[in-house]
Amino acid sequence: MHFLLIYEVGPEYVERRGEFRKEHLALAWEAHQRGELVLGGAVADPVDMSILLFQGESPAAAQRFAAADPYVLSGLVHRWSVRPWITVVGADAATPVHG
Repeated sequence: MHFLLIYEVGPEYVERRGEFRKEHLALAWEAHQRGELVLGGAVADPVDMSILLFQGESPAAAQRFAAADPYVLSGLVHRWSVRPWITVVGADAATPVHG
């Protein structure tokens, strides 16, 4: 299954993320190497959220990531949520549906 970790960030995010970016990226690359995090990045124009795509049997990896993320712990992330994403098209779709 796929899960979206959605971060809602405030206007100070771009200015302050540099303080925590090295730790955040280390955490992200570790999750990627474990096969949990597929993709991640900030949404642009405006930069008001970040979305990270996780895969696994449950949302636990995404939840653990958010709980340990320095962006969350420092208050740069104002709110976060994990949502199941039912992927149906593409080579990596979790539940492929063909027309």
